[in-house]
Amino acid sequence: MDVRFWGVRGSIPTPLTAQQIRTKIEAVVQRISARDIASLDAKERFLNSLPASIYGTVGGNTACVEIRDSQGTVFLLDSGTGIREFGKKGIPSVDNTYHILLSHFHWDHIQGLPFFDPAYRGDCKLIFYSAFPAAKKVLSKQMDLPYFPVQFDTGFFSSISFQCIKPGEPFKVGGCTIVSKKMSHPGNSYSYAFMENGKKIIYATDVELSEKDIEDTESNRSFFQNADAIILDTQYTVEESLYKVNWGHSAFSYAVDFASKWGIKKLYLFHHEPTYDDKKLNSILLSAQWYSQYVVNTDLKIFLAQEGLCFDV
Repeated sequence: MDVRFWGVRGSIPTPLTAQQIRTKIEAVVQRISARDIASLDAKERFLNSLPASIYGTVGGNTACVEIRDSQGTVFLLDSGTGIREFGKKGIPSVDNTYHILLSHFHWDHIQGLPFFDPAYRGDCKLIFYSAFPAAKKVLSKQMDLPYFPVQFDTGFFSSISFQCIKPGEPFKVGGCTIVSKKMSHPGNSYSYAFMENGKKIIYATDVELSEKDIEDTESNRSFFQNADAIILDTQYTVEESLYKVNWGHSAFSYAVDFASKWGIKKLYLFHHEPTYDDKKLNSILLSAQWYSQYVVNTDLKIFLAQEGLCFDV
């Protein structure tokens, strides 16, 4: 299974500001020397030596993650503003079919759908999966007048269908077996586990981890244990999470504890706080890696989810 991040922010889209770009430029200028521009190779080495927080950006689009299985089936997890980017720049599905799995209906997870190009093509097919029976009604509302000029039922030309799934009951799409699990979040949110050829990827956005999530129950074991990778909500620092109890999000250290408990191999920090800039997010990554190595004493591999990042299992 191949994974690509198209949107990784939580709550609201967060474009880079002019001041943030200026700060990055200033940091580059402070580091550069005459020998760094002496040749094309020197310039390349200099650029490659820059910290990720300066050279790039995690991106500002809200949640959307692409998974492709071995048969080429395209799954899109949530339809935040990142789904617009996929529609513009992603590799089209070979059969023009897109399987869209929705964790829940908070705006940052659905607001990109009205701007998803394949929805306006008559040769495309969109299949939505959700644990909420009223999924079509809810998605349609954000496109009602006066909120949007094109309506869901009359503006989209693609073939659209909905499948209501039952948490805990596996279903098969393409080469993947998929199962969902209800998590702790205001209004409920559902995580998804994708399994193919003995490998497992978990998408667990918008979850406030608690003791019940590490209880040794059959439900927890079958869903989380020994996953190859988990994309997990880590919106807050520990300090901030203490002030935002019951907001439905987790801190990076809780995520490390959780992933370690269940023997998960790779953790991707996801659903980033919109007020955190690239420098702070990269510092959180370093803190999570330090915490994992020196406090939890685990060999868990930890990454920062950012737009354009790809991995496979």
